[in-house]
Amino acid sequence: MAIKIAPLLAVICAAFSAQPLMAGNALMPAGTSVAVAKSTLTVTPEREWNRLSARPGRNSETWTLDGDDLNGLNFYSIESGRTLFREVSKKTKPLPRFSSTMLLTDIPALLENSYRIALGTTLFSMTHAEPAPFLGEKGVRFSYSFRKQMEDVSRSGEAVGAIVKGRLYLVTFDAPAILYFDRDVAGFRQIVSSARLEAPAAAR
Repeated sequence: MAIKIAPLLAVICAAFSAQPLMAGNALMPAGTSVAVAKSTLTVTPEREWNRLSARPGRNSETWTLDGDDLNGLNFYSIESGRTLFREVSKKTKPLPRFSSTMLLTDIPALLENSYRIALGTTLFSMTHAEPAPFLGEKGVRFSYSFRKQMEDVSRSGEAVGAIVKGRLYLVTFDAPAILYFDRDVAGFRQIVSSARLEAPAAAR
């Protein structure tokens, strides 16, 4: 067991030592509806989360409880032709792009292929996928496992997504498989259940 715990301890130490360096983070209070991912997608957490100032991509954002290496909750609002993450190398390692013509069954593959490039990992496996309503539409819920490049920590993930009016709305949760995923996944599921799409503000 010590062999498995040691890499996780290294990740925990790195996550906590990095927290003071993050500027511009914001506390998301419990019981308050908040718009996420620069979109009309709103969620209402039942507990406090921290929103990180660094974004995975243009229309996305990350929340965490203890640091995104320990429990990362990501929101995406992606229009057709855009990527989930910022490009690593558009010329040599282009990220896959969402298309409004995709099927729901294409969403897990989009996330997997994006992770493989953005995280530089070949250790990614999809463990389960099933239909699940989301935002009042037909959606997909899926789970996966992976390891980041140059890291010996097994991570588990769960995601829920739907395509609404040609736009992909996706919420994901990643955490080390030991301790953190099982401890915090209920908070992710609660946030997903609270998700709503608000009507755009009327133009003045």
